[in-house]
Amino acid sequence: MAQPRHASPTRRQVLAGALTLVPAAARAAEWPERPLRMIIPFAPGAGADIVGRTFAEELAKALGQPVVVDNKGGAGGLLGTVEGARAPADGYTLLLTSQGTTVFNLGLYKTPGYDPLKDLMPVTTAGILTNVVVVSTANPARTVADLLAQARAKPGEITYGSSGVGSSLHMSGVILEQRTGVTMQHVPYRGAPTAVLAVVNGEVTWGSFNAPTVLGQIKAGKLRALAVTTRDRSAMLPDVPTMIEAGVPDFEVATWLGFAVPTGTPPAIVARLNTELNRIGQLAQVKEKLLVQGFEILPPAPPEAARTLIEKDQAIWLPIIKQSGAKAE
Repeated sequence: MAQPRHASPTRRQVLAGALTLVPAAARAAEWPERPLRMIIPFAPGAGADIVGRTFAEELAKALGQPVVVDNKGGAGGLLGTVEGARAPADGYTLLLTSQGTTVFNLGLYKTPGYDPLKDLMPVTTAGILTNVVVVSTANPARTVADLLAQARAKPGEITYGSSGVGSSLHMSGVILEQRTGVTMQHVPYRGAPTAVLAVVNGEVTWGSFNAPTVLGQIKAGKLRALAVTTRDRSAMLPDVPTMIEAGVPDFEVATWLGFAVPTGTPPAIVARLNTELNRIGQLAQVKEKLLVQGFEILPPAPPEAARTLIEKDQAIWLPIIKQSGAKAE
């Protein structure tokens, strides 16, 4: 009796099977076929927004497709970051990341809704924003020492505004309390521009904001700069001391910004984005435009370097946040 023969696969079946093995490669080769979406998890007009929009404009030129900016501010960048982490991993969603969204939020929220190293794939770190400690010009404080004297005279009554719980603006206040022993009250706003106006109008006493957000108000004489939070002075405010120079030891808050995509995005697309974003950051017109805004571009680096930076910052900052007892409201 003849043994049954196994039917040979048809040419159509072979082709179908082969196609299922290379969908990601095919998508990457054809990408991009439509506009990209860049989620900026901060309010329009904030320092991070200015940086993100600058990169979006140049990225659109490089890819030959529009890059549509979508501001999703609130909760220190958490809301927009959650949306970015849950977006399809097809290469059409790019998320602006920051020290706040990838580090601070993990210590402030019991369940932030995302893991920045599991749900997101870092693409690159773009650069660093200088933060500036400011008060209204109606406030008599002219130095950080003056501001601290006000805080010691009225424990728990001096207020500071920020763009939300977990932002670098909030953490500037937390670390100032830890380094000096003063007690102050944090007042979160939905976005940095709103918090800046609150300082100008005297609704809160002071704030530490990204330089692009306050340079205009400083030049207009509505805000007074007391210090910058980076280790070195800012080229934009060369006469303004650092916090360390102002007498607060070991105070450094250098807010970095970068880009990420949802985990699972095809590696070829991640590599292309890394190449283009690194190239854009080195363009003379981009460097000049953002330096005027207080943003210093970092040297080109691979995605692995961005991941390492996040891991390093988590090791430094999460214990500080835990010690402070700060929690998202």
